[in-house]
Amino acid sequence: MIAVIGASDNLEKYGSIIYRDLKARGYHVFAVNPSRDSVDDDPCYPTLRDLPERPDIIDFVVPAHIGIEVARTAAALSMNNLWLQPGAESAELIDYLEGSGLDYDYDSCIMVSARHALRR
Repeated sequence: MIAVIGASDNLEKYGSIIYRDLKARGYHVFAVNPSRDSVDDDPCYPTLRDLPERPDIIDFVVPAHIGIEVARTAAALSMNNLWLQPGAESAELIDYLEGSGLDYDYDSCIMVSARHALRR
């Protein structure tokens, strides 16, 4: 299961593009965004704490100043495997993740990696 932090219904935003792409490829995705009740007609959860299932991957599609708070929540919930979309990272966030013990990736797009994974 993949939690998309910053999921959106705005078709021009990556939070929408990534959410819909992963969903169309058959991945089980949950939208996380405190400003939305739904995304693509699916329920949207305000925080990681509100998810009905524990995610395998937490995909960040938010500015780094929001991402660091989400990373702290993930650490507090012992949720691992964070994926920062290009542009969602910052030196402060990477420094936090380095010291947190969490697994993370920040130099590739989850959509590109998903396409390669499904071709294997």
